[in-house]
Amino acid sequence: MTISTGDKIPDVTIKTNGASGPEDISTGELFAGKRVVLFGVPGAFTPGCSNTHMPGFVIKADEIRDKGVDTIACMAVNDAFVMGAWQENQNAQAFTMLADGNVEFTHALGLEMDASGAGMGTRCKRFALIANDGVVEYIGVDAKGVHESSAEAVLDKL
Repeated sequence: MTISTGDKIPDVTIKTNGASGPEDISTGELFAGKRVVLFGVPGAFTPGCSNTHMPGFVIKADEIRDKGVDTIACMAVNDAFVMGAWQENQNAQAFTMLADGNVEFTHALGLEMDASGAGMGTRCKRFALIANDGVVEYIGVDAKGVHESSAEAVLDKL
């Protein structure tokens, strides 16, 4: 079942790109006591994600933070090394990059999709959510394009 407004973010241990390589990160701890914007993409370095989705959040990051957001996080079904390289490539150093390489967090959110036809296996749907102290205030999921999950859509909901 897909996570909805009012639901608690599941506590799953995934990876982030630390100073000396991949590090564990608890989603429960990441969201606890903070207002967090999390956006998820089907894959780092893919065209829609690199040309539209991520850049929107990079450009609007200050506006998002000015609305009371403590953390902006980006998640993909990639490893922490790829997420670190993509973070650098996209000038997104101020974001927390979440590597859900085993699809555990994506599955817990109910946001997985089958991208086998494109040779990508199970991936994360394109989405964005706003959570306050781990409770979802807004979630937007896109079947095509970047609309409900865009930085502009998130700003409208903050």
